[in-house]
Amino acid sequence: MSLKEYRHKRRFDVTSEPEGKAVKSVKATKAVKGHRRTARKLAFVVQKHRASALHYDFRLEWGGVMLSWAVPKGPSLDPATKRMAMPVEDHPIEYNAFEGIIPAGQYGGGTVMIWDRGTWTPQAPDVDAALAAGQLKFSLAGQKLHGSWVLIRTRPRAETGRLSWLLIKHRDAWASADDVAERQPRSVVSNRLLAEIARDEGRDTKRAAFGDPPAARIRARS
Repeated sequence: MSLKEYRHKRRFDVTSEPEGKAVKSVKATKAVKGHRRTARKLAFVVQKHRASALHYDFRLEWGGVMLSWAVPKGPSLDPATKRMAMPVEDHPIEYNAFEGIIPAGQYGGGTVMIWDRGTWTPQAPDVDAALAAGQLKFSLAGQKLHGSWVLIRTRPRAETGRLSWLLIKHRDAWASADDVAERQPRSVVSNRLLAEIARDEGRDTKRAAFGDPPAARIRARS
């Protein structure tokens, strides 16, 4: 795991995104039948990102980086709903605190919100083996997302050849038919909408607002 691709895509003299410290691997402290478990809690973050198109960046801490997937429609609490999750480059741990603007013309240019964050726990005894096999089960303890989930790798997309995954909520006490993205559109750290983040940074509020639910935009103006 490396931040080489992440750093190659960005100009840190232009963007305020963190460059990230040197990668340190997760320390294995307990062996279970030849597998590894980590003794500390692992972070997760979901960043709502209004770039050229709206999507949610789903990130899990592992191996000293944030493993990352772009989820176009955002996480769903409905187990019957399978959300496409496209793998993207690993991000630094420091990215978990990034909320603000990526300047226009830069990779991923647009408005970024910390939509949810918390800790995650692997349900597989060996995370690396689970990822390689294409099925990672885990639980989330966030402010919006909770309970048991799974990431399942699918066949490469015919048009691009790129691998994709599905993010699916398991049936448990936290499962729901409610649209959590529509019902809870604000940042968990600043309580702002995307349009309000852009406004506070003196950027394109109208463009950012297209990432906010219409009902939330109306309430924000009233």
